[in-house]
Order: sequence, then C-alpha cells, then structure tokens
Amino acid sequence: MRVLCVAEKPSIAKELARILSGGHFDNRAGKNKFCRNFDFQYRLPPPLGDNRDSEFTVTSVLGHLTETDFLDEFRRWSSCDPFALFDAPVVTQVTSNHRQLERNLQAEARNADMLMIWTDCDREGEHIGHEVVEVCRRVNPGLQVSRARFSAIIPNQIHNACRQANDLDMRMVNAVTVRQVLDLRIGAAFTRLMTLTLQRRMEEEFEKKIISYGPCQFPTLGFVVDQYNRVQSFVPEPFWKIEVMIERFFEDEEEPVQVKFTWGRNHVLDLPIAVLLYEETVNKPTATVVKVETKPTTKRKPYPLTTVELQKAGSRLLGMTPKRVLDLAEKLYQKGFLSYPRTETDEYDPQFDFMSFIQKQTHDNAWSAYAQKLIDGDFERPRMGRKNDKAHPPIHPTAAAINIDTDERRVYEFVTRRFLASCSSDAKGKETSVEIEIAGEYFSASGLIVLERNYLDIYPYDKWAGKKLPDFQLGEQFMPDVCELEKGSTTKPKLLTEADLVGLMDNNGIGTDATIAEHIAKVIEREYVIAKKEGKENFLIPSSLGVGLVEGYNAIGFDRSLSKPHLRRETEHRLELICEGQQTKAEVLSTSVEEYKEVFIKARRDFDTVVNSVTEYLHGQGEVQQASWADDGGSTLAASGATRTAAQRQRINAVARNGRTVRCNCGLEATCGITVSGPNKDRAYRACPNTRNARCGFFEWVNEDGNRPAAERSMVGGGPAPSSGGFGACFNCGGSHWVRDCADVAGESSSRSRGGQGGGGRSLGGGGGGTDACFKCNKLGHWASNCPNA
Repeated sequence: MRVLCVAEKPSIAKELARILSGGHFDNRAGKNKFCRNFDFQYRLPPPLGDNRDSEFTVTSVLGHLTETDFLDEFRRWSSCDPFALFDAPVVTQVTSNHRQLERNLQAEARNADMLMIWTDCDREGEHIGHEVVEVCRRVNPGLQVSRARFSAIIPNQIHNACRQANDLDMRMVNAVTVRQVLDLRIGAAFTRLMTLTLQRRMEEEFEKKIISYGPCQFPTLGFVVDQYNRVQSFVPEPFWKIEVMIERFFEDEEEPVQVKFTWGRNHVLDLPIAVLLYEETVNKPTATVVKVETKPTTKRKPYPLTTVELQKAGSRLLGMTPKRVLDLAEKLYQKGFLSYPRTETDEYDPQFDFMSFIQKQTHDNAWSAYAQKLIDGDFERPRMGRKNDKAHPPIHPTAAAINIDTDERRVYEFVTRRFLASCSSDAKGKETSVEIEIAGEYFSASGLIVLERNYLDIYPYDKWAGKKLPDFQLGEQFMPDVCELEKGSTTKPKLLTEADLVGLMDNNGIGTDATIAEHIAKVIEREYVIAKKEGKENFLIPSSLGVGLVEGYNAIGFDRSLSKPHLRRETEHRLELICEGQQTKAEVLSTSVEEYKEVFIKARRDFDTVVNSVTEYLHGQGEVQQASWADDGGSTLAASGATRTAAQRQRINAVARNGRTVRCNCGLEATCGITVSGPNKDRAYRACPNTRNARCGFFEWVNEDGNRPAAERSMVGGGPAPSSGGFGACFNCGGSHWVRDCADVAGESSSRSRGGQGGGGRSLGGGGGGTDACFKCNKLGHWASNCPNA
C-alpha cells in the first residue's frame, strides 16, 4: 500500500517524516526546491491499513495552492462598472508560482493508494487540504482520502493522528470558500470605487496610489480612528476631593508610616459643594473608626493561553507586534516546542496529560525546580475558561526548547511560564480594611499581606503587593495629621495599543484569532495607521488619509457603516453557521452580497462626502495630531484642527460663524470646541488656541440657546486678573478676579495644610504641626464657616 502524506509547510513535513520513520527516511528532491519528498516504511493498523509495512511518502505545499479571481474580461479596472463585480463570474485555479508544487503532488499521487492530509487543523488548513485533494484527483480519481488531526508535533500525537485519520470537514471548506469569494467581490468593488474616484478628483495626491478596501481592514481602521477622536476631542473637567492622612507607628519600628484614607465619595465636580463638605470636616475634625475588617483574599492564577491572549501579552509584555508574536509561535510549533498556536480554547480536556508536559520542563534550568515542585504535589488543575473550539487545546509547551534564537526564547518562556502558572495554586493573602467617619463623611484605607505567592513565583508578569496597615481599633478616635481639599481633573484616554486593538477585534468578531494580527499589519502597511512605539508598546495613530476615509464614510449615514464592525461581524457569524451545518454556502453568499450591494449603492451616490472629508484632512483642515499619543494627562482642550465627528465639526463651525470674535489673553482668536463627556457634555466652548504649555488659561462657555448670558467665562490660570466692567472672570461669583482668588470658595487650588504641610488649608490635630487657623483668612480664633473676614 502506498500512502502520500501532504503537510502545509516543508518544516512540518520533515518533522512528520522524522517521527513516523523513527529518524530513518530517504530524502528526495521535489519539483519545488523548498519542498522535499521523504520516503520510509510505516505499519498502518486497521481500518486504514492491514498491519503490514506500507510505503509512505511525506511532502508539502506552501500554504494555499489556489486563488480565486475574476475572469480575464473583468480584471482590468476599466473593463466594467465596479458594481458589476458583485455578480461577475469567478474562477479558482492554482497560482502561477505554485505550478511546480502542483506537478510534484500529481507525480507522487499517480501511483498512490491513499492521500493523507496533514495540513493545520483549522478552517484554512481544511481548505488547503481540499485544494491538495482536487489537484491529486485530477491524475488519480479513485484516490482514497483521509485527514490526520493533531495539535502538537510530538510523537504520541503524530502516531495517533496517523492511525486515526478520518474525513475532511467539507463544511469548514465551504466556509473558507465563501469568505474568499466575499473578500474578492467586496474588496475589488470598493477598492475600484475609491481609487478611481479619488484619482479623478484628487489627481495630484492619488495619481499612482491604490486606495484599498478590505471588509476586515476598514473596521480595524475604524477602531483606531474612533479612539483617536475620543482622545483629541477630550476636554478635562476639574474635580475636588478630600484627602485624609495619619502617621502611625508599627510595634518595634522607629519610623512612622503614612496611612492615606480615600474619600467615600471619591470626588465631586462642584467646587462650592466640595468646600461645604470640606468645611464640615474641619469644623468637626475628629475621626472615628467605624469598621475594621480582616479577611483572606486571593489573586487568581491566569487562564490557559489562547491565540488572542498570546497576541495581547506579546504586545504588552514582550514589546512585539501581534504578527511577530504569532510568527515566532508558529516557528516554535513547527520545531515541536509548542502546541498549535491558533486556538480559541481556554480550557483543557479532562484527559489532558499534564504531568508528562510538566516533566519535560524539569530539564530547563530556568524553572526546573518549580516544575519539580508541581510534580511532587503542588500541581493544581488549571481554571476552566469559557471557550472550547473542539479542535485544539490551549497553547502549551510540548518539549524543552533547545537551539532557538533570542526572540523565540522570549515567546517560549512566556508560554511556558503561563502554562506552569496555570498548573499552580492561586496566590493567597490577608487583606485589612479600615473605615473612618469624619463629620458624616466616610474614608477608607486598606492593606495587604501576601501569605503564599504560589503561581507568582513562576509568573513575573503579574504583580501583587500592598502596604501593611498599622493597628486600628473599632470605636477608636483620633485627629488626622492632614485633611486637605485637593483639586484634580479628569484624564483623557490613551490611543489604542496593538494589544487593545486585538481585544476590540476579537470582541467584535472582526477576523479570527488566526487572522487578527494580519489585519492590523495590513492597515499599517497600507499607511492608514501609523504605529508609534513608546516603551514596550506600539500606540496606533490614524494617518490623515485613514481619518478622512473613516470620517467620510461615517458622515454618509449608513445604517451599518463600512468602518464599523457590524457588517463583518454578521458575515463571520454566518461562516460559523456554515461550519455548524445551519446554513449553506449559497445562502450565505447570497445574503452577504446583497447587503454589501445596498451599502455600495449608497456609498457611490454620496461619495462626494468621502472626497470632501479626505480633502479636508489631507490639506490640513483636519490634520492629524501625533504628539503625546500616550499622554493620559487631563489638562488639554481639543485644538481647532483636531479630528472630530462630522456633527461636532458642524456645530463648531456654526458657533464660529454666528458668534462674535473673541480673543484670549494672548490676543489670539479663541478656538471653538464641543465637550464630549461629563455634566457639560455637548456644550460649546471657546478656549485659548495655543499649545498646552503656552496657553493663557482662557476658557468660556458659548451661549447657543439665547437663554443664558452672552457668555459664562472662567479664567483658570495665567495672566493678570481682568479689569472690572467687562465679562465676569470668576465662575463662582462673577467678580473681576481669578476664580482661584474668590473668597467665596477659598480658591480653586488645593487647600493644603499649613504649619509644616505646605500650601493653603489646614492641618488637623496631633503631631501634624498645624495651627487652628481659618483656611479663608489664615487667622486664629474662628473656623472658616463663621469667618468675619470672608
């Protein structure tokens, strides 16, 4: 009996031959210089064999053999209306650069009795296997076909896969066929529409540039632009909070520790209310301990590792792009050091042999002692996740790694430490919390003592530490050393990192765990997105073209925009239904094509909106700002050129047209903006247009409804106090002074303790070195609530 085995890659073919032959095989040249043919004998038991030695040949392909494309008469861009591509005939054939592989497969298949498919065990691998079958059966129509399924290139799995080979899953094959046809039709139609129109309307910018559309890439770009808009349109809002601190000694320690209590309200946005509450605490400053609680706590060990989590961790912890991480994991898999790295499964089967894999890690000096401890009794079964793709286990090490390069080692180390950590016990600790009451306001502090590190000893990527609290007794009363009214401001969000984007795409069904990294790499390659590295992570900034396209499509007003995840998520769901046998290939193709036809018709009709948006951003009216991409400070207002939604831009333009010319303290014309969050959401404002460090602090709300005074203006810093007779500068009383100097609210800055504590405010009681002075006038003999000088 002659058996032809076909793997997806040359390196896997060689490993299969080595394992199945016990290292004794002949190595022949194939028709392609990269794909060798390996010959040996193997005893295949029933039902596939007859327990006698069979003649085995193992060879390989280089991924997909075939491609789907339009017939020649539709391939030229000027050959037809782009809309016709939704229905144009398509053909699938072996690509020109794979003709040698086709000849090699057919030469080996002519005299074979059985074709055994050894491609990767996922949708794409199933389709590649079907492509191999189609090529081989052209020269041997009666060829018996079987499918070997495995998750790791290790001897026991490979031998079991060979002896228990079954059938190809044609439902998975059909799902990939549908995906290929849809990507071709949708991508080609929209790419031609965008490219030809923009080349005609903006010849100088796009004369030789293809503006490519992909049904996964555009939602990916949309996530990046949406987050960029949030960052650029963010307006910080001030808040105030009461900070309480006491210094207390531990037994047998000479130096006191500072215990900081957090306000139960966290913070308030209204300064007069904050001052009122603060006054109550300084009028009745005695703190009473109302709750002391000590309880055991745990830090849970990580779940078993999936492809998505590997990509996210690789980006955040290893400083690699998701694609780079997956490529390295693939190499380690091909070398037999890792299990198959493309899996959604985060739980192990009950029969999984943990001990054999842990035993292999006792040969690595970096963690051999820890692995031995697990074998000796510290092992605890991994947590059960929520996903099981029924194809592959979670990613785990399959052998001790040798002769691998530095980056491969880093990925291997992360996977191995994650695996050993998942087989460990949770970390255990003791948490103490204390709650105090001052004048009806509640404050709390907590401390942590780690009792058993457990998995943390092998998994340095997780941190768990806390300060030990001194003793507090229920009912105890004391005077805080510090009671302060602190000012803060809301902080703007950060731009997306690659790890953030991987999570968004996974949660929204854009791409699969195996293709997410490719889509991210594609939008960067096409210059729709720019990756800026800070520390270990890449922050993602949309290019001017990327923002222009997304904002243009969003402004058209689709029910389901091309830059949003809804359309592609529905398509991915339908592909899953094909795999489950609930829908047919024809049904999904028809439904999805009709959906995109409707979108295309509306996009073409209103494409001037896209052209105008792209023009605006490329010519500087909406120039993308790339500074401080990782800054999470909250002190900046959105600049006039910042990216905004179309609706926001319309409102800003209306304010600028209809309002008077207003100049800030720098003498510059104030810019207009719209707040996007908080109690003043959607309210128009004017602000100093200077860069952050040069701003004069000018800010005013704009009267849009005619019911408020002409302007409500707040001067929040810098420059001389305004003269009387003009607009009131203080937002609290309307007087001609800075709000920070307003006696009614005792200033906008934090009321810090005096007498050794610094700042303006009041220190309360014991050991703080403070004085019982009024925080409004800083004189003794009265409290702020009845200050005669206010």
